[in-house]
Amino acid sequence: MGNAISILAVDDEPDILDIIEQYLSSHQYNVETAASIAEAREKMMVTKFDLLVLDLNLPGESGLSFAESMDEPDRPAILMLTGLGAVNDRLSGFAAGADDYLVKPFEPRELLARVRSLSRRVPERPDDVHSSDAGTDVLVPFGDCRLDLKAHVLYSPAGEEVALTSMEFDLLRTFAERPNRILNRDQLMELSHHREWSPDDRSIDIRIARLRKKVEKDPKNPEVLLTVRGLGYKFVVN
Repeated sequence: MGNAISILAVDDEPDILDIIEQYLSSHQYNVETAASIAEAREKMMVTKFDLLVLDLNLPGESGLSFAESMDEPDRPAILMLTGLGAVNDRLSGFAAGADDYLVKPFEPRELLARVRSLSRRVPERPDDVHSSDAGTDVLVPFGDCRLDLKAHVLYSPAGEEVALTSMEFDLLRTFAERPNRILNRDQLMELSHHREWSPDDRSIDIRIARLRKKVEKDPKNPEVLLTVRGLGYKFVVN
């Protein structure tokens, strides 16, 4: 079955789609392509994809609006493609739920490296995440929520699954492994296995804001994921 990872590449440039399909398929990924968001929607109604390689700047409906429209419980990991490379463009993609980015034109080897990184974070979905296999030693409290490090699942106070993107899970795991420690943006990027980004990249701030909406009683007055002014962030465990 190879990697058993299914990928949908969405781009309006046929040459780009050919490169993505041929190169990733040669490394045992299951790849389908779409030339528009309309075509992507049709394919996603039939197949559940693990990862989207998504151009943000498409004619008609953009990749950005498509990412924003997806329900988080069903959202695959997203590697956004952009020809701009501007910080604001990347931040818009991250705010819409993208997990990583690649600037066009790109080297196929870099594409493969990004896909491999995201593929490693596609969560396994055991039949019963509450089984003894996922024992309490891997459950970390985030306020009234619980993070299952083995099943890659965040549970609400009521025991319901809270949707997380792969990068959001990586950040929570990073905090869980380093409670009551101040971590700056560079450390969070490195420890969550994301490459170094430019010093003015604020994607971590966007992710923290999204996570606070999921784990804090009052996201505007956080008690779990605190900002330490001028230094970074800290996961508070009492």
